Amino acid sequence: MKRRDFIKIVAGWAAGAWPLAAVQAQQGAMPVIGFLNVQSASGRPRQLDAFRRGLAETGYTENKNVAIEYRWADNRYDRLPELAADLVRRNVTVIVATGGAQAALAAKAATSTIPIVFTAGSDPVRAGLVSSLNRPGGNVTGFSFLTDALAAKRLGLLREIVRTPTTVAVLINPEGPDAQGQLKDVRAAANAIGQSIDILMASTQGEIDSAFAKISKNHAGALIVGADPFFNDRRQQIVALAARASLPAVYESREFVLVGGLMSYGASITDAYRQAGVYTARILNGEKPSELPVTQATKFDFVFNSKTAKALGVQLNPQLLATTDEVIE
Repeated sequence: MKRRDFIKIVAGWAAGAWPLAAVQAQQGAMPVIGFLNVQSASGRPRQLDAFRRGLAETGYTENKNVAIEYRWADNRYDRLPELAADLVRRNVTVIVATGGAQAALAAKAATSTIPIVFTAGSDPVRAGLVSSLNRPGGNVTGFSFLTDALAAKRLGLLREIVRTPTTVAVLINPEGPDAQGQLKDVRAAANAIGQSIDILMASTQGEIDSAFAKISKNHAGALIVGADPFFNDRRQQIVALAARASLPAVYESREFVLVGGLMSYGASITDAYRQAGVYTARILNGEKPSELPVTQATKFDFVFNSKTAKALGVQLNPQLLATTDEVIE
């Protein structure tokens, strides 16, 4: 090596060129996951832990051999397109779109080349995410837990507890991506058993208060809260209003029961996030999303709050109580 060339290299090191090149090489060697979620970061530790656990099952650990860029929409669906576009501009290796179909649709609209793994409660074919469950095609695959197909089970649970004939109120977010599917399902389930229902809409904090005022005015005797990211973030408000009205209520997820809700029945959300982590790791290892079938929920959780039941003066029969996955005292 000529002396002047050696001096140029040393000068480059002194100016910081070598450390920068080293950092860029390291960043190039570490894949980056773009994590897009409809909701807010608060209250999501169990889901995030489950996602990281799924990654770890296939050998990936955050900040060790994979990086994660988080983007939260805070229940503002209008923010999703820009958040997704930002991840695309950052050239992430894969986008994980969670919290509802809207996040996945925003990601799909932003890129046709970066692989996308979703978790969604609606039918992904009907939502336009994939062409079929077994052969998704394109750059999108994921996990579907079909929250809009469980109304019959939730109605049945309420009828086990509230044995006298009554109207069941149903709270739906009309702005939610799964609203129409949930409405169709709950009406079909109610018609099948001759159950009277009262559909109420709410998409803001104030509208939730107004909906509960109508529930009391209409003398509904029980409540189903539709699956929706906004309702999940407002769960403390909803549970408090149900308690004030002495309403037995069934919710989509365990998070409602943890803050005093009576019971929940739905697909295991933590399992959905774990599965998303597994699929993400498989894609990082070279598999194509078009060749990974959409996974459907096989694990459902029935959670019951015995303290709330006592306060409401209701109880489960021993046979039904034995089927619970968790009883919160």
